[in-house]
Amino acid sequence: MVSEHSDAPGGESAALALKILVAGGFGVGKTTLVGAVSEIRPLRTEELLSEAGQSVDDTDGVDHKTTTTVAMDFGRITIRSGLSLYLFGTPGQDRFWFLWDELSQGALGAVVLADTRRLEDCFPAVDYFEHRRIPFVVAVNCFAGARRHGAPDVSRALDLDRGTPVVLCDARDRDSGKEVLIRLVEYAGRMHTARLLDSVG
Repeated sequence: MVSEHSDAPGGESAALALKILVAGGFGVGKTTLVGAVSEIRPLRTEELLSEAGQSVDDTDGVDHKTTTTVAMDFGRITIRSGLSLYLFGTPGQDRFWFLWDELSQGALGAVVLADTRRLEDCFPAVDYFEHRRIPFVVAVNCFAGARRHGAPDVSRALDLDRGTPVVLCDARDRDSGKEVLIRLVEYAGRMHTARLLDSVG
């Protein structure tokens, strides 16, 4: 979850690097979010959609999509001095979910991107993180032309556990994506602290 390294002689200043997953359904904007916020050139493992995948990849609502992530996306963003986030974008299709267990090892938390035009596509990600007790926020990617829904409506539609944050965002916008990540770090920090207190109480 956390790696540390010293920035100064004698270990006076420890820098934290937190691992964050970016998950959600096919074509929801995971690669876009990682690329928008990353301060390094993001690592991408995208391949062109093929005819062989047409029978299993539902492209309704994302007809313009021509590539798909087949392993992961990776990026890095510095939130403030001494705090960096390593972002791992997960593949969205069912056939790549065997990678999720590896990617989730040591993660502080996750962002589940949602598209209200295809809200059901993020149910598997929500279930995955709830069952593994990995803190997550739902970030509604506000696509042009999509009907706008408030955070409470999305929370009810997804039957989220009480307190799970829902935020509206534009995955293409760096500042919007950064705000999502800050909300996640704050929420995950509260969740981990509460669990620690419970374990010693």
